Amino acid sequence: MTATIRWSGTVTAVSSIAHGGQQLGTTTLLRREKMLLADGRIDYVPVISGNTFRGWLRRVGEDLLREQLRYNGQLSLTAAHALRGGGALAKTSGRALAGQRLATLRSLVPQIGVFGCAAGGSVVNGCLQVGKVVPLVTEVAHTVPVHLRNRCTHSHFDLLQVETFARQDDTDTHAFAGRHQTPDGSTEEDALVDDGGRQMFYGVETLPAGTEFHTWALLTWASPLEVAFFTDVLHAFGSRGRLGGRIGSGHGVIRTDLTPELLAGDDTDLVDWRTHLRDNRDQAMEALTWLT
Repeated sequence: MTATIRWSGTVTAVSSIAHGGQQLGTTTLLRREKMLLADGRIDYVPVISGNTFRGWLRRVGEDLLREQLRYNGQLSLTAAHALRGGGALAKTSGRALAGQRLATLRSLVPQIGVFGCAAGGSVVNGCLQVGKVVPLVTEVAHTVPVHLRNRCTHSHFDLLQVETFARQDDTDTHAFAGRHQTPDGSTEEDALVDDGGRQMFYGVETLPAGTEFHTWALLTWASPLEVAFFTDVLHAFGSRGRLGGRIGSGHGVIRTDLTPELLAGDDTDLVDWRTHLRDNRDQAMEALTWLT
């Protein structure tokens, strides 16, 4: 039994969102897309790419998979890259991943069934499609679902801000001493110096905390195992996922409110995908070797 399910709703920025686009001197602007406005004008609106959204979902999914299969240090680099980053299409000396082997892999490892990958000499299609993450601003009100249009109260020009940060060259500010050779061949300690260092300021354009976005995710003809796995991926994404860049310095923390809708197929009870993985760990680990 398979089903087609669409999740849609909002993502709210808990901390400011950065998403690298054009470089303007020492300031990195947000990624923008050209949009045709309701009055016929054209504007460039900040939009978080679907690739970024899908990439974060994939990484959260791989975290959940790793917690159950406990394969740290046991996978080939090719398999690890396929699970975490989508892999890369390259020549393989073994059999191409197709037919019954591919079907077996998908039935054992929901990460592959949902997100797909490029590995084993093949491009494996996943059953997941995602939307771009569009801020709820006045410029895009005519493109978002009707029930969200009343939330598009601000222009993106009102929301945009530039956050500054500094990068410091510490080599001259911590009294680092060295040795140099004198003309007579002997060595002596360099003088301890502290000349104030060299500090450079940079800027990054962001959307502020509190900004709401609209997005969606769609599973097409997914198995009960894939539906159960992806449902937990979305839940985990709301707590451990991020959006955009500069996450190491506090950007990109989000909160999600996504509602599922059954579009086709059977609305069955979710299976216990964690027990499935633990009970079939040996077979799943064997199947992951086919990705090399």
